[in-house]
Amino acid sequence: MRQRRTIYHNDARHTYLWLFEPPMDMQDAWMPIDEIAGTSVDTFSYCVSRTDGVFYNTSVDTLFGSGKSPHQHHIEWRAYECMMSLIRQGLDPMKVLIERAHEKGMDFITDLRLGTYPKISPGVSEKDGGIGFLHPELRGHQFNVLKELAYEYDIQGVELDFSAPPHGSPYLFRAEDADQGRPALTEWLRRVADMVHHRPGGPGLVGARIYPTEQGNSKRGYDVPTWIREGLVDFVVPVMYSYDCLDPNLPFDWVVDLAHKSDVSVYGFLQHYVRSELTGARMREFANPEHFRAAAANYWDKGVDGLYTWMMDWPLGETERGMLTEMSDPDLVLDRKKHYVMARRTELSTTLDYVHYLPLEMQPNPATFHKIPFYIADDIEGSEGRISQVVLRLYWNTSVAGDRFTVCLNGESLENETCVRVRKPKGYDAFPHSNPRNFWMEFHLRDVRPVHGENLLEISFEGRPDNLAGKATLEEFEVIVDYSSYGSGL
Repeated sequence: MRQRRTIYHNDARHTYLWLFEPPMDMQDAWMPIDEIAGTSVDTFSYCVSRTDGVFYNTSVDTLFGSGKSPHQHHIEWRAYECMMSLIRQGLDPMKVLIERAHEKGMDFITDLRLGTYPKISPGVSEKDGGIGFLHPELRGHQFNVLKELAYEYDIQGVELDFSAPPHGSPYLFRAEDADQGRPALTEWLRRVADMVHHRPGGPGLVGARIYPTEQGNSKRGYDVPTWIREGLVDFVVPVMYSYDCLDPNLPFDWVVDLAHKSDVSVYGFLQHYVRSELTGARMREFANPEHFRAAAANYWDKGVDGLYTWMMDWPLGETERGMLTEMSDPDLVLDRKKHYVMARRTELSTTLDYVHYLPLEMQPNPATFHKIPFYIADDIEGSEGRISQVVLRLYWNTSVAGDRFTVCLNGESLENETCVRVRKPKGYDAFPHSNPRNFWMEFHLRDVRPVHGENLLEISFEGRPDNLAGKATLEEFEVIVDYSSYGSGL
């Protein structure tokens, strides 16, 4: 049955066990729950594993950090000793969190990265050239881990993380084994679903983190349509772990339609950065409330049943707690300022058919129009009395003021809209001394504005000054929609 949820994820490491000095007291141990308590988060997701162990007192897997003496890295030593300081008191590190979550009115789900299996024989892993999840020993091991979680812990469900590869874990299958692995994985999931749905004490939920595109899942041996139609999963989360930038145009529409026909929930995943080194930026930039609001509004508009996020700027302050509250309700993000930042391409995303249009290199050619589709949740025409401004921003690299462009929005030219050039923020470029004249081109839109839903930006690079050759590169594309109780008076 579909259910609305607001989910916050903690990976047990970066904003938890890496940070505290042992021995761990209860205030430290409760921190992942307490920092989000009182917001609209009603479900806590906890990553229970890494490639070298799990973060709870297991009897079927390997405790993270065990068997390492001495530890070679201080943060791994911290994590192990913090957990052991609780275990020596007769406490299970994860049960401490589960009990605290329930005290604060939150459901608790465990997230398992399926490509992690420290107890399995060497050579089985896909990263070692092995057959990965085709190996019955590996499938049996992960089934037993999930059974331990579902049977021994008072959790509301398990989340199977199929999206962690390539950087959170190895792939489940070698690329050449995906077709053979697909039915084996689905049959394994049938066993998992039957076990979790019929566990003692009442049924649990089975969720799946999947890749954003249907092709990307199929390419890696994930038969998501069958999982949904057979009711093997109760919810899905389209996400790509290795792409950590917020994408308001995440292409998950296909799974919303499919899931809702089978009464399966879809939770939209909001990443925590708008820029990072992953996409060629010089520094990381956390999403602010206006960025978050834009992506959340788009996801709600596309039919998600709830929103899911993680790794916000830590320690969480009032800004982050406010974002966690606002994202839970589509009405709270509707008529407020939004800043849509169109995501940039990386080599990682292209490996799984996750299409980004930026950066976009252009050679002068007036006959060629470069197209960038994008989605806007705002009904600008219907909210005319409350709109104070709409700004379309383009950030150019290797361009000069004498370059000539034609810019169209949904087939209409922006030549009569007000356009100003704005210098880039200090420190924006990776090599600021080499391109000191890069700029934003800002269109303040009055007559030609985005529509609710799908939009299309088209740009033609008409030409350059006579003695200048070479290309211009569109690095960034953004849309800002601002609201006011008094509107713009237009």
